[in-house]
Amino acid sequence: MAKKETKNKKENNKNKKSFSKDFKAELKRVSWPTPKQLLNNTVAVITIVLVTAAIVFVLDLTFETLNKYGVNKIKEVISTSNTTSDESANNEKNTEATNENAESENNSENNAE
Repeated sequence: MAKKETKNKKENNKNKKSFSKDFKAELKRVSWPTPKQLLNNTVAVITIVLVTAAIVFVLDLTFETLNKYGVNKIKEVISTSNTTSDESANNEKNTEATNENAESENNSENNAE
């Protein structure tokens, strides 16, 4: 077992050394942007982020306003329809009560005669 452990340690050290050598070699092959390209790309990214943020902000305000006034408008419509239906129901009840009162008065007058 001792031979296997030492063999694994040697392979790990070898892998670590080759990794660092490969890493350095790969960094030398990278084509780095020029300062002008870096500036252009940075400006493009910042511009896109700001435009996107402005669009999201405007949409947020629009939907918030629509939600605020839209919900209030719906509440008004519902309350007026409820009020209207309540009034019509009350009017019907009053009409029925008036008719019943008139009939009972007529009956009492007829009975009195």
